Amino acid sequence: MATVTASTPRTLPTGLLKHRAVHKLLLIALAAAVLVPLANAQWASGSWPDALTVDLTSPLGRVSDWIIDNRDSHPLFLYFFGYVSNAVVLSVHAVYLVLLGAGWVGVTAFGALVAWRVAGVKLALGTTAAFLACGLLGMWVPTMQTLALMVVAVLASVVVGALLGLAAGLSGRMDRILRPVLDTMQVMPAYAYLLPVVLVFGMGVPAAVLATVVYAAPPMARLTALGLQGADKEVLEAVESLGTTARQRLLTARIPLARKELLLGLNQTIMMALSMAVIASVIGAGGLGDRVYQALASVDVGAALAAGIPIVLLAVVLDRVTAAAGDGIERPGRAGWAYALVAAVAVAVVGRLVGRLDWPGSWTLNIAEPVNRAVDWMTDHLYSGVPVIGGTADWAAHFTTWILDPVRDGLQGLPWWSVLLIVATLAWLIGTWRTALTAVLAMAAIGVLGVWTPALDTLSQVLAAVAVTLVLGFATAVAAARSDRVERLLRPVLDVFQTMPQFVYLIPVVALFGVGRAPAAAAAVVYALPAVVRITTQGLRQVDPAAMESSRSLGATSWQQLRQVQLPLARPALLLAVNQGVVLVLAVVVIGGLVGGGALGYDTVFGLAQGDLATGLVAGAAIVCLGLMLDRVTQPTERRTRKGA
Repeated sequence: MATVTASTPRTLPTGLLKHRAVHKLLLIALAAAVLVPLANAQWASGSWPDALTVDLTSPLGRVSDWIIDNRDSHPLFLYFFGYVSNAVVLSVHAVYLVLLGAGWVGVTAFGALVAWRVAGVKLALGTTAAFLACGLLGMWVPTMQTLALMVVAVLASVVVGALLGLAAGLSGRMDRILRPVLDTMQVMPAYAYLLPVVLVFGMGVPAAVLATVVYAAPPMARLTALGLQGADKEVLEAVESLGTTARQRLLTARIPLARKELLLGLNQTIMMALSMAVIASVIGAGGLGDRVYQALASVDVGAALAAGIPIVLLAVVLDRVTAAAGDGIERPGRAGWAYALVAAVAVAVVGRLVGRLDWPGSWTLNIAEPVNRAVDWMTDHLYSGVPVIGGTADWAAHFTTWILDPVRDGLQGLPWWSVLLIVATLAWLIGTWRTALTAVLAMAAIGVLGVWTPALDTLSQVLAAVAVTLVLGFATAVAAARSDRVERLLRPVLDVFQTMPQFVYLIPVVALFGVGRAPAAAAAVVYALPAVVRITTQGLRQVDPAAMESSRSLGATSWQQLRQVQLPLARPALLLAVNQGVVLVLAVVVIGGLVGGGALGYDTVFGLAQGDLATGLVAGAAIVCLGLMLDRVTQPTERRTRKGA
């Protein structure tokens, strides 16, 4: 007994000291012991010191004034931006005229035939039902306006994204250069770059299309680069041995091998372009987004839902068609496409001859009134005064008092240098020293921009909403992973939640929870939940069946299998779910500035509304830095060598 007791204290620390995370924590503790007393002596207060801030108001104000003064006379605007604007307007107008000329019969027939040739009869029937539903809701013309704008925006996004992805996929140096650019394009809130786009192009369709391209091109670029970089080396070597040129290898081998990634990029670009439909309406895009935005202004849930449903239907149909094309289902030949095109044209001509271009006004269904009555009933009976459980207003007040306020006050009460130390510790534990440096510099940049306090307010909302999202998402995903029936029931619900425009969530949330930070967090949870559920479910279902069978043969219960086998083996998917939850919550918390979320979200909205370039861009840049920091502390960095840590 004496020997065992004496050896135990020596063995345990030795084992712990061999762990990489312990080494990192010891180094961080050593650095903190030296730096914290110095920082506390120099900056005892918690707020970011004014001496370390940079005021960008004057230079950005001068840039805004120069653009306004020279927009109608400078050659850059007359002979470059002017031509770009005219090309966009003409393209959207031409597509819109084609859609109107084909009539509702022709457009529906063409969509159904394309879906049939790509994915079969089932999707063709679904596509037909989707287009007919747009007409029944009285939204045929706005749907065609949105579809015309999306066609041009998606084509431009695909061209820009494919060119960027081609450069990144063929050159490692270009990949490293473009990666931070694409990160910024994807994380920057739409409201932040709507303002400079409007300053250059003015209100209207050109600004809406170009803002959509900025938002929707990065997925195409990333997936194109991924497909080209992941091409089978043996196939490329075989093609090169035949004496082909670099251009021939690209066209005959690399691009065909990357077909699945290219079509997935197209799919994601379409989804992101449609998600911009409502936001782009703020700067004059028109269409369905304008109807949703007007309904938000008047808190008309029924009208918002009537305009939001067609956006969801378009997104679901386009998602299914492009996904089927990526999977190679029902690959049509040239003759099949020719027959489908001829049939669509014939149907459009017949519809035109019988005078069926416009959707008949008597074939519409008004859902706004019953939806509003249902919302009014829910508000009257659920908002407050519910026995025992309280009303939704009480929940929002408790969530704000017990969670949002303490988290915000705790973050803002910490000395700024301690926040940087916490960020560095988390980022280094999950990644490398480069990850930690990037996260710390991103967080420090927020202080330099002079928005430290509102950024911590936004961070508190993100952390609270992410926590709720992960609890609900992981619980739902476990149920879906263990039951095929539950997954089938959840799939259409998740489709609707994931494709519904972000603005649509805000209206019922405000009706039920009032105005403030809690409704913004609730809308963010609803928006981010589908991605967390999907990624987690897929990760749990892809666990090695042999490992599951082995644990079952050893007598493990379902709970033990989940805790000891599935969750550890699905760790990469779980971390990816956390990462995506953070990014999506951050996107909606910013839009929550419209409903009282405050902080950086309010600054971006205020900057656009007032034409204040400095306020909008500084808040947008701070959100990018916040998103970059959160990405680094939630996504592990792959190490190429053991020395890289």
